[in-house]
Amino acid sequence: MSVATILIVEDEGLSAMGLQRTLKFWGYDVSTSVFSKKEAIKKAKEIKPDLILMDIVLKGDGDGIDAVWEINNSMDVPIIYLTAYSDEETIKRANITKPFDYIIKPYKEEELHESIEKALQKHKFEKKLLESGEWLDKKLKGSVGVSGKYFRKMIARW
Repeated sequence: MSVATILIVEDEGLSAMGLQRTLKFWGYDVSTSVFSKKEAIKKAKEIKPDLILMDIVLKGDGDGIDAVWEINNSMDVPIIYLTAYSDEETIKRANITKPFDYIIKPYKEEELHESIEKALQKHKFEKKLLESGEWLDKKLKGSVGVSGKYFRKMIARW
């Protein structure tokens, strides 16, 4: 079984370091944390993480929700928002990006761990389902093609 790679996007250095330490203790691969929208997009494309923990408020231009929009346009990765912001407007904006979860700080470690595991398992299942569907589509198209050729031969003989 391979170790899941998690990207932490968090504007507070101490929070990022603590979270990184906890995730490594749980057995995840967390090589680095990033602090801005620009860094988040660049690092996500570079390391292709299995999951992203995204804060809403980030350093520089744009926020975590903006970063998720751009990341979602180029890759399929589950997102868990991990933020102190629980106002209705922010939650509405974030939910449009279809995150796996939205966890409010301070959070319970068990809640975060459970959410990460569920997100990874669900994403893995969805990928397998998609691959199975693509395989089935190819098989069905192939069988229709053969049937079509056979049907044309039958008509030509008639």
